[in-house]
Amino acid sequence: MVSGSGICAKRVVVDARHHMLGRLASILAKELLNGQKVVVVRCEEICISGGLVRQKMKYMRFLRKRMNTKPSHGPIHFRAPAKILWRTIRGFAYVTCCEWRMRYGVMVAHFRAFVMRGLVTTVSGGYSGSEQKKCMIPHKTKRGAAALARLKTYEGIPAPYDKIKRMVIPDALKVLRLQKGHKYCLLGKLSSEVGWNHYDTIKELERKRKERAQVAYERRKQLVKLRVKAEKVAEEKLGAQLEVIAPIKY
Repeated sequence: MVSGSGICAKRVVVDARHHMLGRLASILAKELLNGQKVVVVRCEEICISGGLVRQKMKYMRFLRKRMNTKPSHGPIHFRAPAKILWRTIRGFAYVTCCEWRMRYGVMVAHFRAFVMRGLVTTVSGGYSGSEQKKCMIPHKTKRGAAALARLKTYEGIPAPYDKIKRMVIPDALKVLRLQKGHKYCLLGKLSSEVGWNHYDTIKELERKRKERAQVAYERRKQLVKLRVKAEKVAEEKLGAQLEVIAPIKY
């Protein structure tokens, strides 16, 4: 999983626990565009810089942005941590002044009024006719849609990914990227504050999964001890034969 190398693993499973949301999203977006298939688990353990109260206020402002005449047309407000990460990786389509005028036939003055009321998001905070968009993945193109199709995000670690080796991304880890003493909050906790109702369910499922994993780990340790003990007994019984085959490096 190296950007630009042209070499892609069959599938990479990323454990998102204690990764910073924005840094993780930018790295995964680049890998997806390079052709890598990515599965992200434990999205509820992702970290966001800033305290929970501040982040909740920001998200509530985002929830108030809607289409007045028909809110079902968008924007869509995801509450689940896995979908929030998915949308962060996809990026947000920023509407420019020029595009707004071409699409809806409104004057620039009206567009500025919409911006002041928080109904429209502009690029760079200005009102120019720039065609620039800030998206991590160009999801409205075939290339971007194919990249998003390679991404899967989950809360917790569902089967079969609980039996697959998981990896972390050092460039996005909280312990390496967040300043000491800086406030942060967990994405799962934020989601539970803004309408996600499965936080306790995921915690219970994760507790059961860790108990099963601990039992399996103890069983493997016991098998290793028995194997070592059996090898010692075999060496004592086959001492003379082992001396014969030792010169040929068997």
